[in-house]
Amino acid sequence: MKEFLKRKGVEVSFQAYAITALSYMALGLFSSLIIGVIIQTIGTEIPYMPAFLVEAGGYATQGGVYGGAIGVAVAYGLKAPPLVMFSALFAGSFAAHPDFINSGPAGSFIAALVAIEIGKLVSKETKIDIIVTPFVTIMVGYFVANLVGVPIAEFLTTFGDVIEWAIQLRPFLMGIIVAVLMGIALTAPISSVAIAIMLELEGLAAGAATVGCAAQMIGFAVSSYRENKFSGVISQGLGTSMLQVANIMRNPMILIPPTVAGAVLAPLATVWLQLENNAYGAGMGTSGLVGPIMTLETMGFNQEILMIVIILYFIAPALISLIISEWLRKKGLIKFGDMKLDV
Repeated sequence: MKEFLKRKGVEVSFQAYAITALSYMALGLFSSLIIGVIIQTIGTEIPYMPAFLVEAGGYATQGGVYGGAIGVAVAYGLKAPPLVMFSALFAGSFAAHPDFINSGPAGSFIAALVAIEIGKLVSKETKIDIIVTPFVTIMVGYFVANLVGVPIAEFLTTFGDVIEWAIQLRPFLMGIIVAVLMGIALTAPISSVAIAIMLELEGLAAGAATVGCAAQMIGFAVSSYRENKFSGVISQGLGTSMLQVANIMRNPMILIPPTVAGAVLAPLATVWLQLENNAYGAGMGTSGLVGPIMTLETMGFNQEILMIVIILYFIAPALISLIISEWLRKKGLIKFGDMKLDV
């Protein structure tokens, strides 16, 4: 059995499903749902923008569209054969399509994941592969979406509601916890945006998550400037702090400055400023400016909110991370080259 699974490219492991598959799910979400929301927001909020932006962005946010994108993205990440990959579009679409199961991104991910792995098992095993493989992949996706898609989606949504309830009850403590955990998830090889969307984080919880993610990205970008210069600022500040994973494994101390920055700023966001966001921006931080854009979309486009976004997402985490990292450098706990990237 092990030899068969290896030959078919099926790896049953935490690495394959919780890291690789989730990461590619996030790419599928960004290529459909998230970019659709951004396009729709531009068309709605910026004066004199053409009306077709609202229409195009709205279409990209539909369940059948982003569900299909999730299916194809996960199939690509798991190195599925062509027939499985193309059929995974339908497996993911079933679970999120409003006319079918409508269990959201979580349902799409689970249905597509199971369908892809089963599809890989039957791929090229018969002389009528062009019929058998897509048939099996599509039908497995449909049945999985019906059986477990809705319960899983409802569980994750309920769990997200509990987080939001807890942060309303204890905004200081829970704000810190959410910011730190989501920030670390963004830097680790785990998809923070997929987690935020599957949990459907909203309101203060999403605001705290965005602060934590932004602190990681901006914090690493500024703390590592002497090693990585301007290219490092862009690749980490607007790209992803995940680039530092290998360096963190070598010296975990470099994770302290941005994590502390997120923990310090989270209570300011939740208790004092009542910063809110939506699920699409909660796990993105400053990546592609999605977090700030979604905050403005959620709270409204005005000068006060813009200043809060600039300070909490950019200026404050940069200053806090820089101060702490320089102190750690003086103590010899961080040395030159510890945060060097090949960019």
